Amino acid sequence: MNNSNLAFLFLFSFLFLQSSSFPDSQQILKNDKAAAANIIFKSTDGGKTWQDISEGLPWNLKGEGVQTNQFLPGVEAFGKDTRLYVCVGNGLYHSEANSTATFWKKEIFPDKMSSIAYGKAGIYAYNYGGQILQKTNGTNVWSPVYTNFKGSIRTVFETAGGSIFIGSENGLFKSTNKGKTWKQVHAGGWVIKLVESNGVLLATSMSGIIRSTDSGENWELVICEGGVGIDVARIQGGFAAITFNTQSNTRRVRTSYDGGKTWQPIDAGLPASLSISSVIQVGKYLFCGHPGGIFRSSDKGKTWKLILPSIENKVFHVSVSGNVLYAIPGNGGC
Repeated sequence: MNNSNLAFLFLFSFLFLQSSSFPDSQQILKNDKAAAANIIFKSTDGGKTWQDISEGLPWNLKGEGVQTNQFLPGVEAFGKDTRLYVCVGNGLYHSEANSTATFWKKEIFPDKMSSIAYGKAGIYAYNYGGQILQKTNGTNVWSPVYTNFKGSIRTVFETAGGSIFIGSENGLFKSTNKGKTWKQVHAGGWVIKLVESNGVLLATSMSGIIRSTDSGENWELVICEGGVGIDVARIQGGFAAITFNTQSNTRRVRTSYDGGKTWQPIDAGLPASLSISSVIQVGKYLFCGHPGGIFRSSDKGKTWKLILPSIENKVFHVSVSGNVLYAIPGNGGC
């Protein structure tokens, strides 16, 4: 074999080794540059157009959805925090809601928490096991709170008057002295979500939708269809709710304009489904998260129009902050 052939053979072997030696490293490098997508969408024009604002969140969340108690829209109930917060994977991230370009930053966070909620002094982060932290407004400090509460935690809710509610597997508990003592005010199984408007409290429960007009001391069942309460939200002049109806084997959507006393179905124009997730209002429109996508109604639910088809067979959860609409694709509609 002459010298030119030897040189060619050596060069070929070198190039082959270079192209095949470190495939895993090259793949990791490629994945590190991948951008997060299809985690959170934003609309500022009533659902006409949508912007994917997922950049900066963990990109590799295959199969993991963000639920309603894992995302906080930009302006909270007490008007003291304009950030967006989201729990994804094992981290908590925030972004400036009023920024023209949305970028997410990871919080310095001492523990693994699965859910978040707003409070007057700052946002809460909590987990099912019973741990609750609160971040003081204007600081980066997270501190344990309500450490004397013993039990599972499904939700944490603070009223405009300062009462604290914790929903657990065993009912609903209330504190009027900043968590020093707790009183059980509802014992009918779990309570997951609470809302407040004009002195009326509504909550989703194991039996349906429950209502209180005396600051949460006593509760009555106002929607009972054999199944559980799925969602409840404030809308202009009233409330909207979703419950599971065991007779039709579907989730039903209703609104109330008399403080939650009476309810009217508004889902005749929606495809019947077991996985309707949420209903909110932005401006004159009602929006509904549905397995088919996001539906919008301009006539208080008499008719509905599909404005954003579903992606990856997920169900959109819809949230609102002022006139800004957020859509989060998740699994199962709960």
